[in-house]
Amino acid sequence: MERSGIQVISRAASILRALEGKPEGLSLGAIAKEVGLPRSTVQRIVGALDAEKFVIAASPEGRVRLGPGLVPLGSAAKADFDHIVRPYLQRLCDELNETVDLSVLDRRVMVFIDQVISKTHRLQAVSAIGVTFPPYCCANGKAILARLDEDQIDAVLKTGLHALTRNTITSRKALMEELARVRETGIAYDREEQSEGICAVAAALQDPNGRLLAVSVPVPSVRFYRNEQKLGKVVLKYCRLIEAALGG
Repeated sequence: MERSGIQVISRAASILRALEGKPEGLSLGAIAKEVGLPRSTVQRIVGALDAEKFVIAASPEGRVRLGPGLVPLGSAAKADFDHIVRPYLQRLCDELNETVDLSVLDRRVMVFIDQVISKTHRLQAVSAIGVTFPPYCCANGKAILARLDEDQIDAVLKTGLHALTRNTITSRKALMEELARVRETGIAYDREEQSEGICAVAAALQDPNGRLLAVSVPVPSVRFYRNEQKLGKVVLKYCRLIEAALGG
């Protein structure tokens, strides 16, 4: 592909990303400012995207938003993602005989988006898909926070650190020290910080679109302590395998 063609694709992708999470849409001028392109260039690319229904009009004043043409592409991409990732989650579950969760940071909370439940133990630590946790007090959240810069962390923790149990980290200094350890090892822990009696270990990975995800294993405290190092190494191994499988 010629360089000019690659440049157009890159610019179109930048425009689509600028519209992500903005259901009210953006004007051409606002898009141009956000992506750093001349308004005339944005207008030309938006026109091509509109012809494919990748963007549509959002208002009579000229704002545009993401269009229905992206829905089947997104559904296909999600199916491919699930097809690649889920077998690794199942293998991790089988190796550790514990439940495995996949989650993502959504603004200021961690959201569970997939789960494989172990049937080995009668006593299980299980959260439903769609449940949210504050990121500062769960292993998956700390794994993600450790991948962010300080300004991004400030934005996520804007509402403060509130105690959920007696073990919850409520000091900004203590949390930053914890995140520094996570950066060194790649492994994050929750030692009864979100719920008493429940611990967890997690590691983060990045998908091909740059989205940060976390794989975590919640474990009742009676099976966690003295095993956390082993659990962490296995979870980190599978995160690296998933990242490689996704093309990372």
